Amino acid sequence: MTVPAKFDYSTGSPLPLGVHFQGTDANFSLFSRHGSRVRLLLFADPSHAQPHQVIDLDPNHHRTGDIWHVAVHGAHRGLAYAFQVDGPHEPHLGHRFDPQAVLLDPYATALVTPEHWEFSGAAVGGPEGVAAKALITADHFDWGNDRPLKHHWSELVIYEAHVRGLSIHPSSAVGNPGTYLGVIDKIPYFKQLGITALELMPLQAFNPYEVTRYNPVTGERLRNYWGYNTIAFQAPHAGYGTGAYPGCQVEEFKHMVKALHEADIEVLLDVVFNHTAEGDETGPILNFRGLDNSIYYLLEEDRRRYRNYSGCGNTVNCNHPVVRNYILDCLRYWVVEMHVDGFRFDLASILGRDRSGHLVPNPPLLELIAEDPILRDVKLIAEAWDAGGAYLVGRFPGERWCEWNGVYRDDVRRYWRGDSGMAGAFASRLCGSADIYEHSGKAPVNSINFVTCHDGFTLNDLVSYACKHNTANGEDNRDGSDHNFSANYGCEGPTGDHEINAIRRRQMKNFMASLLLSRGVPMILGGDEFCRTQFGNNNAYCQDNEISWFDWRLLEENRPFFEFVRKMIAFRTRHPVLSRERFYRPEDIHWFNPAGGQPDWQTDSALGCCIRAVGEQEQPLCLLFNPTAEGLCFRLPDTLRGGVWSKAVDTAVESPGDTCEFEGGSPLPDQRRLFLPDRSLVVLVEGAAAAAAARA
Repeated sequence: MTVPAKFDYSTGSPLPLGVHFQGTDANFSLFSRHGSRVRLLLFADPSHAQPHQVIDLDPNHHRTGDIWHVAVHGAHRGLAYAFQVDGPHEPHLGHRFDPQAVLLDPYATALVTPEHWEFSGAAVGGPEGVAAKALITADHFDWGNDRPLKHHWSELVIYEAHVRGLSIHPSSAVGNPGTYLGVIDKIPYFKQLGITALELMPLQAFNPYEVTRYNPVTGERLRNYWGYNTIAFQAPHAGYGTGAYPGCQVEEFKHMVKALHEADIEVLLDVVFNHTAEGDETGPILNFRGLDNSIYYLLEEDRRRYRNYSGCGNTVNCNHPVVRNYILDCLRYWVVEMHVDGFRFDLASILGRDRSGHLVPNPPLLELIAEDPILRDVKLIAEAWDAGGAYLVGRFPGERWCEWNGVYRDDVRRYWRGDSGMAGAFASRLCGSADIYEHSGKAPVNSINFVTCHDGFTLNDLVSYACKHNTANGEDNRDGSDHNFSANYGCEGPTGDHEINAIRRRQMKNFMASLLLSRGVPMILGGDEFCRTQFGNNNAYCQDNEISWFDWRLLEENRPFFEFVRKMIAFRTRHPVLSRERFYRPEDIHWFNPAGGQPDWQTDSALGCCIRAVGEQEQPLCLLFNPTAEGLCFRLPDTLRGGVWSKAVDTAVESPGDTCEFEGGSPLPDQRRLFLPDRSLVVLVEGAAAAAAARA
């Protein structure tokens, strides 16, 4: 579209914030309480370094309260813009205004960034081609009949994945590798696996080039791969678009959501409202710091310094009324305009801290999110801890909030590793963690169960490495957790030892089966189903390479394990008793030790339980667990309906005998006893005696 020699403009309106069209006018609205002067920069072409036009906003005509606004006549989709804001530069009072800094609109819905964006150039020097710009994106996407899926929590099997990593590897066989459209090409795979929700790691705009360290092994510069340093909270990351035209990432993101919904798969976004990419006092001025630093961030008593409950240099002042409204506006945007189904909130405990950094009993922001009428049906998942020492698993405020259950991860890992005294904890995790959630009126589905996630070892590495191997991150292996509860079973890393590899395969099956047999909502780390490895790196945040990428050749190499996971997901779906949205009652489940007696929760390790079916169409189950290094014989309990036990799952058996696609096969020849080899799990299903006799 032709850009006029000069845009005419008028007063404009203070609401809504951001850029919105009013007829042929584009209304720009920006919050800055302590700013004394605001300039709107308009760029004829997104690639241009110098603005086409600069509009000075007169505070007497273009300011209402703390909102600066202007209506630009004839502004159009694809026009790039930015702001400059002047005001006091008084760090001791918390003010860091810089009239030369080129600032992004916090409500920007798309960014145009330099090819190799260096933050050092964004802090000073004005529009010299190194600063990012916002882009007007008023497209008219045809959503058709797309609507939120609203799956029940009990129906969810979540798959955590990274947009770029999912399909950037040459083996991915997609048309647009590393993009939102590349995700679409993997939908048939997701359907085959059986997942019902895709949780995508941060895809709100960030700078991959902010990391300035180098890989000490290869000499290559590291990148921000994970994306946990957000710059613009309403803008899909441009690097996951095809680059077909400036701003195409917005439309392509919508195509991805629409396609996933057509496949009956929900879209959950990992969002990072606890800190921003501006970092500490040495970091760049990108937007919030230059707009009103003292409002957007938690500051120390020495207001030159930032409170750092995120571990990333700063902490967003989430419970300031202005910031609360901003976060709500962002969430509403992703739900209303982008059709997402829910959110996972990174370091969500920070959202419960007041303006002094203290945790408060009824945090206003968390309540506002939970009670917001637009957000009432979306799924809310909290990472219920932060880097400031808060750990709120089981105590996160509000019944609507589900939580990543870090206790589940640790207890299940320790149980299968063979740690003593873990039987009681393991039984509690399998039953939905009532000891953690029931006291606050929550249900099993408030627990997002996981054994692995992006942050830590992959499942393959969990059974292959006793220690982290993060040298490639350039931090002398100091980064990443040292508390992995992992084991290598005799050799650190890959080995040709068949016995060790057999144990590792069995343990991976045990972990995955336990996850899918547990009440609560299971979350699988993407790639675990075909044994993806990060070569022992448990903190691959800066590894935009084969350490992190999905190598799809492993799918064929480890097809038997994929089939095991697929069948376990199907087994969970066929047996709703495993996923009900309430805790087991005493009459629903009976625990026993290998001898058939009451377990000694302090000394026993091997366990069994019988789960009573609720409806006539459901089948009673018997689960047997042996985490020890010795084989054990279990005395089997009587069936619950007078039928016979048939084996559905046996992790000690090689594929395809480790699972029965459809239960009701041959009954156990001995209905009284069953031997479990070391480190193995068995699932029995009760079938009708008459049917079993007929098959015999």
